Amino acid sequence: MRKSEIIKIFKDNLFYKNPVVVQILGICSTLAITNFVKNTLVMCIGLIFTTSFSSFTVSLLRKTIPPRIRLIVETLIIASYVIIIDIILKVYLPDISKQLGPYVGLIITNCIVMGRAEAYALSNPPIASFIDGFSSGLGYSFILLTISIFRELLGMGTIFNITILPDSFTKWTLMVMAPGGFFMLAIIIWLFKAFFLKEEVKK
Repeated sequence: MRKSEIIKIFKDNLFYKNPVVVQILGICSTLAITNFVKNTLVMCIGLIFTTSFSSFTVSLLRKTIPPRIRLIVETLIIASYVIIIDIILKVYLPDISKQLGPYVGLIITNCIVMGRAEAYALSNPPIASFIDGFSSGLGYSFILLTISIFRELLGMGTIFNITILPDSFTKWTLMVMAPGGFFMLAIIIWLFKAFFLKEEVKK
């Protein structure tokens, strides 16, 4: 792949076609696990790993997968990588694994993972597909980590459980509850559409 093509893939998936704020994918996890930065970071690493390697694997097998069962095969590939992540978390990070609960397993149903496999990996070579999956995961992570930083900071006065704001600060308890996720996601989408993607929206 040429350098310009790699840069374009990264720009699209991080900004101009960001899976969360532009394509509005992966919203369930965006709202569910962004109340604490540590949990969000672990989830993001898991999703980057899954999107990267599932896209790579689907691309490797794209010419041998029968069209009638391609969705089943893609789901099995994605599930295999998610199981690996789940096992690693349970062994090395049991506390975070318990806090995330079923959401790690739900990476299987994340629209971003299946979307990149269907839209890109099935028609592109493995390395390009890996880069596309990796950059899509980064785009997802960029938004989730931004949301989680604000939610934890305003809701608990901490980041990574380290106290940042003084005790005199009145904690916005709403921010660590489900409505806080909706508010932050709406604000991020508005900022992207109104400023960063202003020219793209006009087009």
